[in-house]
Amino acid sequence: MISKQSNNGKYPLVLLHGWGVNSGVWAQVLPELERNFDVHCIDLPGFGFNNAVRLGDYSLSALADIIAPLCPQNSIVAGWSLGGLVASTIALQFPEKVASLCLIASSPCFVTQPDWKGIEPNVLQQFSQSLILNAKKTIERFLAIQSMGSESARKDAKLLKQIIFDQPCADIEALIGGLKILENSDLRLRLNTLKMPIKGIYGQRDTLVAEASIAKLAGALPDFEYRVLDKASHAPFISHQQDFVNCFEQLHLPLALI
Repeated sequence: MISKQSNNGKYPLVLLHGWGVNSGVWAQVLPELERNFDVHCIDLPGFGFNNAVRLGDYSLSALADIIAPLCPQNSIVAGWSLGGLVASTIALQFPEKVASLCLIASSPCFVTQPDWKGIEPNVLQQFSQSLILNAKKTIERFLAIQSMGSESARKDAKLLKQIIFDQPCADIEALIGGLKILENSDLRLRLNTLKMPIKGIYGQRDTLVAEASIAKLAGALPDFEYRVLDKASHAPFISHQQDFVNCFEQLHLPLALI
């Protein structure tokens, strides 16, 4: 099932950003996406201009409760990295909102498990500890990791930093809560219960979401359709903008419109 066209003839698309950043990360691909989609870029609570932080309850369920009312009915809901976990939770808790779920360089489980390749838990724990001492520097380090592997890594990290620090600083509770979500969440089994199509776009050189894990996810979700962008890292919409838009349209638009 594809999302129904809205009154302006375009398909409603919700874009959710990742940890430490804000909705400004989509600026480079927004003009292209807006040709065929009615795009809604939403800041996660505590990031950018969204100050709707629930102290003591920064959980996936709480984030879904806050963001779902902002999503048009029957939307394509796409999330990058941490945003993919939030998008997945919206699909689980509010399936009427989601016609199609798209995971962008995102995993249902980011931490290494016995049968799953991911980030080592101590890495995220170190970032949590560093946040208390220097939040800005910790975010910059995380952005550098996200860009690693890309041919334009230095340029990508610089652009991400500019986007982030052009908007209000992220709330410390949101930063810590977001890292805990990345460390503790495992939605692998729950994704099997979703009835809507699940799509994915990944970077072949991503150091945070391993290709082996993408292959395992595809094996567990028979209808999972995805693309892996050659030489891209964790932010393919920054390093490979046109390739990303092309893949997104191929995955989500009816053939007649491509």
